[in-house]
Amino acid sequence: MSDQPYEGRYEGQYEGYDPYPQPQQQQRQGQPQQPQQQQPPQPEWQQHTQQWEGQTWETQVQPSMPAADTTYLPPQGYQAYPEPQTYGTVGQPQPQPLPQEAPAPTRAPEWTPAYQPPVQQAPGTGSAVTPDTASGYGPPTVTGNARVTDAQRARAEGRSPIIEPGIQPAALTAVLGLLLSGTAAIGQYALVVPLVLLQAVTAAGWFRLNGMWPARQGIALAFLGAVTADVALLAAGRENAPAAILGTLGVWVLLTLVLQLRSHADPDTRMYGLMATVTSAALAIIATGHLAAEPDAVTVGAAAVAVAILARALPLPTAASVVVALLAAAGAGIAVGGMTDLGSKGAFLGLGAGVCALIGHRVASYDYPSRFVHFTAGVALPLAAAAPAVYLLGRALG
Repeated sequence: MSDQPYEGRYEGQYEGYDPYPQPQQQQRQGQPQQPQQQQPPQPEWQQHTQQWEGQTWETQVQPSMPAADTTYLPPQGYQAYPEPQTYGTVGQPQPQPLPQEAPAPTRAPEWTPAYQPPVQQAPGTGSAVTPDTASGYGPPTVTGNARVTDAQRARAEGRSPIIEPGIQPAALTAVLGLLLSGTAAIGQYALVVPLVLLQAVTAAGWFRLNGMWPARQGIALAFLGAVTADVALLAAGRENAPAAILGTLGVWVLLTLVLQLRSHADPDTRMYGLMATVTSAALAIIATGHLAAEPDAVTVGAAAVAVAILARALPLPTAASVVVALLAAAGAGIAVGGMTDLGSKGAFLGLGAGVCALIGHRVASYDYPSRFVHFTAGVALPLAAAAPAVYLLGRALG
């Protein structure tokens, strides 16, 4: 096939393309050749273009466009396709071009916000969910998210690390204090039951207050020291109470030190565990002071602590709440002391026990405590901290 375009002209209706047009060429040799019209010179690329001579499928008359413009647009509403390749000789009638389409109006770009919350997919549903930024909650999930506690929210917002236990732990403290007060009037062995409960909650609460949980060995060691002090006190009697309490405390500090030295943890962890275990054991053992004190002193002091913690939990400003709590402790000391041999001296005992109880309450409120800390350390520390005051003031005033 040469590079020159086909010069044969087909007569009649187009029947198909024949790649061997020899018979028609012979028939045309016998006919006189007609002079062809002078055609303007065409570009080189157009001379080598194969063009179609036969009848096309276009039946509508289309307006003509300049020959130099070879770019056509499809009719409105139809998809653009490339023009079919044509065959034929130069100078033959060209297929009529399609009418030019008016340019489609351009749409202005839509405005998008600078930040959009990330779209998450709910597990198991396949549907996208968007966090509710207005309410401050995260997206709902099937498995659920870990609930943000009040302590974590306060820490994230940069608020004060002091979070007071509230009315429910205060009510539990009051119940436990009234149990100590009532059983002390019954007898020493009856007092052991609520005292052992107080020591167990104290040991667990101090570890939880320091963020060490579960610390089963440390809690068990501290609680065992408290029980040992109770047994030693019951065996030695109230006359030898200081020796029983301090001796047990010294032995337990040495035992805790030996156990921490055998630990394979890093030095910082061992030191932190040593301090937490010693402090927890000391608080639990010091609570034995309720068992060593005079029964009347325990009755007045425990009742004063119960009233003071309830008054401290009232929704008042901090300074006003402290003053009201101390006045309530003194009033309870006077009221309960009138039922015992202490009389009006019970006001001083109640006031001293109330001060120590408020110190323990403040310690349980420190460093963003959780609700578990409130229901352990927040319940036990006020009563455990008041034990030395009850013992010393009871001996001094009695």
